[in-house]
Amino acid sequence: MAAALQGRRGKRGRYTPLAEINVTPMVDVMLVLLIIFMVTAPLMSSAVNIDLPKVSATPINQDSEPLKVQVNAEGKVFLQDEPIELSELIVKLQAIAKDQKDRRIFVRGDKTNTYARMLEVMATVIQGGFTKVALMTDPSGAPGTAVPAAAFRAPGAPAGPARPPAR
Repeated sequence: MAAALQGRRGKRGRYTPLAEINVTPMVDVMLVLLIIFMVTAPLMSSAVNIDLPKVSATPINQDSEPLKVQVNAEGKVFLQDEPIELSELIVKLQAIAKDQKDRRIFVRGDKTNTYARMLEVMATVIQGGFTKVALMTDPSGAPGTAVPAAAFRAPGAPAGPARPPAR
């Protein structure tokens, strides 16, 4: 039974173990985990399952993180992925926006919602004094690629384009 043992022979022929760690398997495992997280992270972008209508539109440049008001297929309203009653929406929006009436608000609605329900939610937001309200659409059908399709200017909002010019 002759087997080659890796190690060093010290004094008097005794075997001493090799004290180096092979890091190659650990690096391989870490790279696989990195790839798994990179692939799954975009899929977890929204907690509310909404099937957006598909249109051809270009994304709007944005300065700060917009607030999300979402309406699912059953007509329930969500603010930043948390369920909320429509009557409480303005109070919560004003508390989050800290009285910044020009804060951008994206309204996402499932394509099975009625036109009246979406207008009811948008009118509530605009009546709260917010001047930058935009509807979200899905331009390509790929998940996680929603962009604002149209921006609406509230009555009394400053004049100018509702969307910044394309570059």
